[in-house]
Amino acid sequence: MAASFATLHVLFLVWFLPATFSLSFFFFFKAEAISNVSCYEKDKQALLTLKRGLTDHGHVLSSWSDHKDCCIWDGVFCDNKIGRVSELHLNYSRLGGEISAWEPFKPRYLSLGSNSDLYVDNLRWMSGLSAIQYLDLSLADLHREVDWLQIMSKFPSLSKLYLQNCQLDSLNPSLGFVNFTSLRSLDLSGNHFNHEIPNWFTNLSTSFLRLDLYNNSLKGNILPSIFNLEKLEYLDLGLNSLNGPIPSCVGNLSHIRALYLDQNQLNGTIPESLWLLSKLESLYVGTNSLTGSNNLVGRIPYSMGALVNLHSLRLQNNSIYGDIPSSLKKCSNLKLIDMGDNHLSIIPLWIGEMTNIIVLRLRSSEFKGYIPQQICQLSSLRVLDLANNNLSGSIPNCLKNISAMALPDSYDISLSYFMDFIYPFTSYVENVQLVPKGNEMEYKENLKLVRLIDLSSNNLFGSIPAEISDLSELRFLNLSRNHLMGKIPEKIGSMKELESVDLSRNHLSGEIPSSMSNLTFLSYLDLSYNNFSGRIPSSTQLQSFDALRYIGNPQLCGDPLPKSCTIEELSLNRSPIGSVEDDSKNSSFYIGMGVGFTTGFWAICGALFFNRTWRHAYFRFVNEVKDWIYETTMIKMNLLEKLRVCLNEILLPYTKRINEAQELPQEPRVAPCQSGLDFAVGMDGQPTNRPGP
Repeated sequence: MAASFATLHVLFLVWFLPATFSLSFFFFFKAEAISNVSCYEKDKQALLTLKRGLTDHGHVLSSWSDHKDCCIWDGVFCDNKIGRVSELHLNYSRLGGEISAWEPFKPRYLSLGSNSDLYVDNLRWMSGLSAIQYLDLSLADLHREVDWLQIMSKFPSLSKLYLQNCQLDSLNPSLGFVNFTSLRSLDLSGNHFNHEIPNWFTNLSTSFLRLDLYNNSLKGNILPSIFNLEKLEYLDLGLNSLNGPIPSCVGNLSHIRALYLDQNQLNGTIPESLWLLSKLESLYVGTNSLTGSNNLVGRIPYSMGALVNLHSLRLQNNSIYGDIPSSLKKCSNLKLIDMGDNHLSIIPLWIGEMTNIIVLRLRSSEFKGYIPQQICQLSSLRVLDLANNNLSGSIPNCLKNISAMALPDSYDISLSYFMDFIYPFTSYVENVQLVPKGNEMEYKENLKLVRLIDLSSNNLFGSIPAEISDLSELRFLNLSRNHLMGKIPEKIGSMKELESVDLSRNHLSGEIPSSMSNLTFLSYLDLSYNNFSGRIPSSTQLQSFDALRYIGNPQLCGDPLPKSCTIEELSLNRSPIGSVEDDSKNSSFYIGMGVGFTTGFWAICGALFFNRTWRHAYFRFVNEVKDWIYETTMIKMNLLEKLRVCLNEILLPYTKRINEAQELPQEPRVAPCQSGLDFAVGMDGQPTNRPGP
């Protein structure tokens, strides 16, 4: 813990000192600039006109005053030589209203992005921005301007254009040429084009670096000419309606680092050339209908091992089948593997060599065999999803070795890099589909907080390993729909971070551990259709769940079930625990007694053996005790003999009289009906009369 804190402290200093220096340098530089030149008056008036047309919910424009130099206004940067406004940084400023007046200033950098209440009636005001190099109008409503593409293409210096989620509805497919010769980065994601990729993309410069057409309702085939952009580093065509095969010329993208073709209707085979993109770090081809490669039909090719820089591999929701090639272990930088919803065979033993994996999603892929023990070597693993397969055998008892699920978070720069892929001109947040609480959910920014084990809907048997309780950072545990037997681990309550536990539809038995009352974050629980018995432990969480979460356990009673616990059930419920406690106490007593006796015995014997004086004194003492016992015993025996003789002398006369009476002739007994009396012999031996019965 101390080491982690020290590391975090050092990293903070490494960040803080340069940041402080940079800020100091920035303010010094800006102050020097201000001291040397003042704002150009016409630029200042133009900005004030712009301010009057906007609503400033975030009070970012409060510093824009006619009484101040505009070069010191928030978000405004000036050329330190001529005083002209050169940059305007107003993104994420909660601005609203119409963007209209810009004359006469001509900024090189204009960022009004992520202000969702901005809109434009037209873009004619942009005609004067001849020097513009960077333009960000993302989230502004541009749908009224039908000629946006022609207007944007008139700026010869424009290199970065960001128009995501601007409600644009056409890329003007009829245009044969668009003059984007200087453009290096184009983001048009989140619009509504609803047509094919236009041919004018062929005219983009070969030095083009980034193209984002994600979620645009694009149709038709992937334009092969896009793959002629040899310098391209980032290409996102995901979440469209593209169909047909992946063009084999995808191998031309020799500099590509991130390729997203997922969530389309692509079919056919994965081209062999795709596996030769040696700089590729993130590959998404999931949720299509791809069937394999050209050489090994239906199988992941061995050549995939050439993607040594790969960080994220997504092949989910396809029709890939067969074995996972062993060459994949060469991709040692992999942090996410998603091969869910395919037709694969077994989980390979070499999976334990992929020690950097953080997310392993293999659900619904027809895996057979058992869960290899080597999976416990994945110490960085945070998400293990093997649900809905045909896996058998027992749950590995070594899962406690997955330290990322057992130890508290510490700052991990590699994890931060993985969760937020940083490419030129963009930041892509990793995401994955999981089923943490019975419903499928997409985890994106919060994926780094997830700790999940989902082994549900398999053929696993045996007991739940007690060692699973050591995973104190685990938040979601799903072992439902298997053939598990035995009891819930008694120490499950030590897994304090658990938010969801699903053990339903197994053959588990015994009592629900009282330690589950300690799971204060538990918001989802399903123990239905098992063989649990006894009272449901009392806690705020356990009683808050619907009775359906406990149904199918005939011997279970107590809230929230309608069945109350009877006295017999309560006594049966308590007796095993009491027996265990008594056995434990007795065992401890006998062990302690044995140790004490042995220690005392040898301590005394040792002392007598080595000390002659003590030995003589001891035997003298023993002889005296023996004599005392003998004398005392003899005295008591003499007293007892005298007492016996005395008693005989006292009782002798009575004994003689009784004997004489027994020797007298027997008289006929008088019937009770005649005399009403019976004869009896008194203590003195003489007959006496007493009332008959």
